Amino acid sequence: MSTPRDRDGFDDGSDWQEPPHLSGDERAGEVEPNIADRRQRPRDSGHTSDHEAWQPPGWDLPAASPDRDRPPVDPSWVPPTVPPTAAPERTRGGLFGSRQRARDPEMERAFTYEGDQLGAQSWALQHGWTVSDGSGPEDAVLADLLGTAPVRPGKEARPAGVLRGRAGAVELVAFDVVYPWGRQWVAKYAVTAAPLLGAVPTLRLSPSRLWKHGTGGLVPVISGDEAFDSRWQLLAAEDGPQVRRLAQDPAVHGLLLGTDDGDEFWTGAGHLAAVRPDGHRPQLIEHHARLLTAIVGALAAGY
Repeated sequence: MSTPRDRDGFDDGSDWQEPPHLSGDERAGEVEPNIADRRQRPRDSGHTSDHEAWQPPGWDLPAASPDRDRPPVDPSWVPPTVPPTAAPERTRGGLFGSRQRARDPEMERAFTYEGDQLGAQSWALQHGWTVSDGSGPEDAVLADLLGTAPVRPGKEARPAGVLRGRAGAVELVAFDVVYPWGRQWVAKYAVTAAPLLGAVPTLRLSPSRLWKHGTGGLVPVISGDEAFDSRWQLLAAEDGPQVRRLAQDPAVHGLLLGTDDGDEFWTGAGHLAAVRPDGHRPQLIEHHARLLTAIVGALAAGY
């Protein structure tokens, strides 16, 4: 019977040796070095050492210097100045709130009422007329006259720059209808009126092209002049003799057909008045004076 100690049985391992490719022996040209030793030894490349790491070319950056790329500064250089612009004015608009709109100083100046110191008032003083600011006792009737106007003056409107005088045989009062604009007043309409004596028929004489409001109870009066009726419309509370004479007066027809159809005429508060969307000036006063004189003459012809 064989035992573990028998040579031809199991070997006790006393003669075992590690294979050459796993041993730690290094024989030049005979075997590869142990892989564990290669982990501990640097590559034998001849270019790097244990304390030197390989880097690609250009990897190193220059030292930080804040002024290395800044061009030289000219000490005489001065930053450019920006011209001032008009301050934007906030206005409401659109579905999404407000928008900015630059205020035009020329537009604001154009719509600023300054009383026309060197215009209508100067003309009035040269012709012997009187001047008032519209707040005197004699000016109270002007508010009643504005309440009957063919235009809609509004609650904030008031008469200003009131001028009174005579044009031929007719007494006239001329004034501006002004509205508040910030801290100032702006003229929107120019009114010239002639006081009438006796019963005054309720009437309105307007260009046909203008839209009319507040004409309830007034009926149209036809003149029979096709050219005149195509451009002007006379409305009256009743078709009486005075209104008929006015509708057929050739002098009135000739003057109105020679205008730009920019005036409206009406009676109210004991006056015959003319209104135009403008501020008063000497030419406008004289223009209204000619027309009112002709209309007053036609209404008074039967007296």
